[in-house]
Amino acid sequence: MKPWLLAAALLGVGLLVSVSAQAPATDPLIQAMHDEIDRSRKLTVPNLETPYFIEYLVDENESFTVSATLGGLTSRRRDKFRNLDVNVRVGDYKFDNTNYIGSDFVFGSRYDLERFPLENSNPVLRRYLWLATDTAYKSAIEAISRKRAALRNLTVSDQLNDFAHAEPVHIIQNFQKLTLDEDAWSNRVRTLSAIFDRYPDVEASGIEFSAGEGGYYLVNSEGTEVRVPDRTAYLRVRAVAQAADGMGVRDAVAFQAVEAGRLPSDAELTTKIQTLAQNVVALAKAPKGEDYSGPVLFEGVAGPQVFAEVLGRNLSLTRRPVMEPGRNGTFAVSEFDGRIGARVLPESFSVVDDPTLKEWRGRPLFGTYEVDREGVVPKPLRLIDKGVLKGYFLTRQPVRGFEGSNGRARMPGSFGAGTPGISNLFVMTTETSPVADLRKKLLELIAARGKPYGIVVRKMDFPSSASVDEARRLLSGSQSGGSRPVSLPTLVYRLYPDGREELVRGLRFRAFNARSLKDIMAAGDDLTTFEFLDNPAPFALMGGAGYVTNATVVAPSILIDDLELHPLEDELPKLPVVPAPELVR
Repeated sequence: MKPWLLAAALLGVGLLVSVSAQAPATDPLIQAMHDEIDRSRKLTVPNLETPYFIEYLVDENESFTVSATLGGLTSRRRDKFRNLDVNVRVGDYKFDNTNYIGSDFVFGSRYDLERFPLENSNPVLRRYLWLATDTAYKSAIEAISRKRAALRNLTVSDQLNDFAHAEPVHIIQNFQKLTLDEDAWSNRVRTLSAIFDRYPDVEASGIEFSAGEGGYYLVNSEGTEVRVPDRTAYLRVRAVAQAADGMGVRDAVAFQAVEAGRLPSDAELTTKIQTLAQNVVALAKAPKGEDYSGPVLFEGVAGPQVFAEVLGRNLSLTRRPVMEPGRNGTFAVSEFDGRIGARVLPESFSVVDDPTLKEWRGRPLFGTYEVDREGVVPKPLRLIDKGVLKGYFLTRQPVRGFEGSNGRARMPGSFGAGTPGISNLFVMTTETSPVADLRKKLLELIAARGKPYGIVVRKMDFPSSASVDEARRLLSGSQSGGSRPVSLPTLVYRLYPDGREELVRGLRFRAFNARSLKDIMAAGDDLTTFEFLDNPAPFALMGGAGYVTNATVVAPSILIDDLELHPLEDELPKLPVVPAPELVR
């Protein structure tokens, strides 16, 4: 969700304008986009390259958000906005101004534009598009010049194309109006937040509800014309407490649906919030975890959470941008890069991503969509077959071995590229066991290895409810082994030989990465559906990025042979000096 654009810083230097014979669009915004693309696509400016591709993407959203804590509202807001993203490419499909460290920089004129117009006045819309396009064009000219200069000092053996062709599509659908009883939802959130009154050991808690209606418009110079709805409602609940040694503990639960009316009932929400509060209180009283190396059972929702983060994120390939020699930069790299044809899961596993499927086992699927943010229509995609890697999530940015998109550009990205992501990801296996048998297998393994207990994880902190500062600490204290860290396990239990369980706190994984998934020893006969709002931030941090997208993972419980956990090494803060006031109404 970003704005850009192109046109006439060039008006003063003699451009040739060509008006296309395209039939007028019924939507005023789409028509304004076409008008400005037609004016700008055949620019002729002395000594400057002309655009070979222009794209306008406008996100439109009308939302209502309300939050509360301990029975009192902390915020209530209704908002409507449009946000413009302009993609101007100079050069050609083989080599252009993108995939360079400075591709996202604004060079030259930066106009003081307000938010994108809400009203469909053609002169107003075109004036905004004109100025924003002008900025994007000037930046593209500067970026391609600097990119060429950088490459003169680099040796590149096999330069990939910078952009892939795509067939134009025409999908025009109507948006829905946001119709919501705001007072009723405010009262509902207020009442739900008061549940924490019964749990004085919870130091802080909050509930946030948000519902949005809208969608996005996409028009490009290749002929693509898209207007598709994008709807989401969610309710997030967070709670934190502090152990006697000062360690902070937390848990969160999120509910999401395509519209507010599909969120769970008050009875179900109350039960889940009470469970959350009880978990946080229990974590504060639980012993601190110790170093552990051995088998780990990911039970229930923890199974699809692991596949969402450890597998799903590595199925997205991104290219390292061109940089000037000597310039440092850290970029996330997929552990599956270059491993097509290699075994990445046990032979019994297959993985399919299907954005076209609207329901599964009578339940609507959260990750369904018809066209991605680059105007490419997706199809079902077999990513892993019998444990062997067959493909990736691809955008219109070519990666080694793949030239075209498979319609997975789900989020904005960096360096002129979109960010790929999952839709409805199904992780299936032909060899399953009852979950009770997985626990027996875990106990057999620890007995054979002489370990006093095994580890069961029932919930991961993904998407993460950590603060931005905590997320930074987790990233800076990265795991050994060269892999990026995974989110913290929230509910971790020691499973003793007699079947007794003990909740522990303050553990994190060491060197848990995509290669660890080859060591899955067994899978449950359960299939848990995990829905979440994905974003490009590390750990899909809640609120950590300006754009989110709907995603679903269906996967079983799994037993992994050998993983390492070790205690968090943060400095522990002191407990509050003054006791908390009583919660008396």
